[in-house]
Amino acid sequence: MLPLLLEQLTFAAGGTPIIKGISARIEAGLRTVILGPNGAGKSVLMRLCHGLLRPTSGRVVWSGLRSGDPRRHQAMVFQRPVMLRRSALANVVYGLKLAGKSQRESELRAMDVLEVVGLEEHARRPARVLSGGEQQRLALARAWALGPDVLFLDEPTANLDPASTQDIENIIQAIHASGTKIIMTTHNLGQARRLGDEILFIGGGRLLEHAPVDRFFREPASSEAAAFIKGELPWH
Repeated sequence: MLPLLLEQLTFAAGGTPIIKGISARIEAGLRTVILGPNGAGKSVLMRLCHGLLRPTSGRVVWSGLRSGDPRRHQAMVFQRPVMLRRSALANVVYGLKLAGKSQRESELRAMDVLEVVGLEEHARRPARVLSGGEQQRLALARAWALGPDVLFLDEPTANLDPASTQDIENIIQAIHASGTKIIMTTHNLGQARRLGDEILFIGGGRLLEHAPVDRFFREPASSEAAAFIKGELPWH
């Protein structure tokens, strides 16, 4: 599918501009972190890339995809994942069966990913009784099981304690190592350093900087990025 091209991407809601003429090229391999203060437009930008929102103007182009629906090659995990009213195992199996896998193949694949994320002992438990961290691990397992080319993660640890955050970050690293492209949003500077290879810094709906993670933190090119790194840029 990749590279992903954003061409003068603009989105407005109720006449209010939220994303303002963003252009960028996102390559394969690198872990891409969309960084910025709350209210900057990070989640809206990700939903535009994933196809959940339609741009007011501009284009999202999966330039490596010659035919077919790009949504079949990507997955997304939200800050508060929606759990189906069924077991943890059945949550993963459901998505695989929708993708055309047999019941047997789906169950085997589901158990494999549940083991990797440390939920094999909870496979038969109702998903909705799991803790917040366990539900997020399940959401990652459900998405990873599909083998997406690209996985979008929207603030995946925003509501979790430090131990659960570390578990989720370890899983994200494993997904990246398996060959899936990671594109994620965060306003957590430490997490951006740990999980990012490149930074798209968003402020006020605009792309203010696109740089390798080391250079972004060492020599930010915009005054807004420098202020944000220092903790001086207020949230919108």
